[in-house]
Amino acid sequence: MSEQNTGQVIQVPNTLRLKVGGRFGAVDASAIAKAEAALKSLSGNFGAWLQDEVTKLEAARQQVKTQGATAETLEALYLRAHDLKGLGTTYEFPLITRMAASLCKLIDDKDKRMQAPMVLIDAHIDGVKAAVRDSIKTDDHPVGKILVEELERRVAASGVV
Repeated sequence: MSEQNTGQVIQVPNTLRLKVGGRFGAVDASAIAKAEAALKSLSGNFGAWLQDEVTKLEAARQQVKTQGATAETLEALYLRAHDLKGLGTTYEFPLITRMAASLCKLIDDKDKRMQAPMVLIDAHIDGVKAAVRDSIKTDDHPVGKILVEELERRVAASGVV
């Protein structure tokens, strides 16, 4: 004895476009071009701004070393790394974005931060500093590629993530 399937498919209309898409016009290409031009005009400052961010990261590391690895000192270190993750590519150093992202991944979880090996944190910070010092901007550079891949591999193997 077979029972017939009495299920019914109900097509719900997609009203998202009406709710969101209708209020916004098309993307203004000239506004994007102006923004890109403004960013390019500031690019001469990128090196100094990047160095300022690296100095702040180093200061956060020194705070961990002098005051110990506490919730507060590791939070400050995380925030500095997170800033670099967002700014590296803007400052024309996508490699630094990738290294900072790896460091953020290592110390992202507040409950597990204290377990992160300091030697691995140090390796990330030293890698960022070396990339700036030697102007290694992308993972197309052989040293940059090996360095960032090894950092990411060590984070994955750390047991903290």
